[in-house]
Amino acid sequence: MPYGTLYLIPVPLAEETAAQSFTLYLVDTINSIKEYIVENEKTARKFLKLAGLKTPQSELLIHDYSKHNRDMGKADFFKGLQAGNDVGLMSEAGCPGIADPGAEIVDKAHRMGIKVVPLVGPSSILLALMASGFNGQSFTFHGYLPIDKALRSKKIKELEAAAIKLDQTQLFIETPFRNNPMLEEILKTANPKTKLCIATDLTAPTEFVQTKTIAEWQKKVPELHKRPTIFLLFHP
Repeated sequence: MPYGTLYLIPVPLAEETAAQSFTLYLVDTINSIKEYIVENEKTARKFLKLAGLKTPQSELLIHDYSKHNRDMGKADFFKGLQAGNDVGLMSEAGCPGIADPGAEIVDKAHRMGIKVVPLVGPSSILLALMASGFNGQSFTFHGYLPIDKALRSKKIKELEAAAIKLDQTQLFIETPFRNNPMLEEILKTANPKTKLCIATDLTAPTEFVQTKTIAEWQKKVPELHKRPTIFLLFHP
């Protein structure tokens, strides 16, 4: 019997934005499968309902892939796929496998010869890059920078140097409750002529995306506490 297909199903980035986040094909897909591997079951079930799931949720088989359940040896997430059933992979927000632990599931699926199909949906990284006005031909996403102030400052200088040398956009994030200290460090460390794009609350009604030089940002610093944010550095 041939294996099933692993569908990578994006979920909304913000509350009340489901209608902006799914396509007709995605809706058809979720109504054709009954098994999911998810990072957050509550988020996943809520999105499936908003996206138009017709299957009773009591009939769904949902595998918990939260941080306490990622030991592949303990949880057999692939049994259904091996039996020929299609399965959906969902992260807590955005696209599975992009700055997301679901990449491990996708990697194992490939090693097992399972077909992987990514569906269209919102990626905060790409949305931020699109809206920044920076180089979209060459860019690097670095994830989280060091928490230690000295190491973080050193890393910001390294990213700025790479932006200049390679003509490359540098993207990174921080835990939302540490956004303000991160921004403070960027404004203290980077060259006044370097450009910084701050992309916050993407797709939400409170969305904020602006690109300015470091010198311009220093005149008026936005409040980013507990607001999901992508930082982008570029030096034209």
